[in-house]
Amino acid sequence: MLEAEDGTVLDARGEAIGVATNNVAEYSALIAGLRKAVELWLDEVEVVSDSELLVKQMRGEYRVKNAALRELVLDAAALARRVGRVTYRSVRREHNELADRLVNEALDSA
Repeated sequence: MLEAEDGTVLDARGEAIGVATNNVAEYSALIAGLRKAVELWLDEVEVVSDSELLVKQMRGEYRVKNAALRELVLDAAALARRVGRVTYRSVRREHNELADRLVNEALDSA
């Protein structure tokens, strides 16, 4: 989900990506959100995720050891550079209800 500072939802969707790990799904969602931010000419984005791994890897706090994730991290980083200022914040899963609902809807429709 992509929303403005005032809470206006700019884009919200869930997509089935086939069989993938949670980490691949998290990065796929990040890439889709950053792509939309670039498309909307946003110059500042705060990424809020319940994936502590994604947040710490994108902040550079954790190394990316998994080869499959490395390519996704590079894609996300390239998109983040096009946006300009991107910050990453981790939240507990229960504080990310809309994201969970979108995922469940996408899985149900697949």
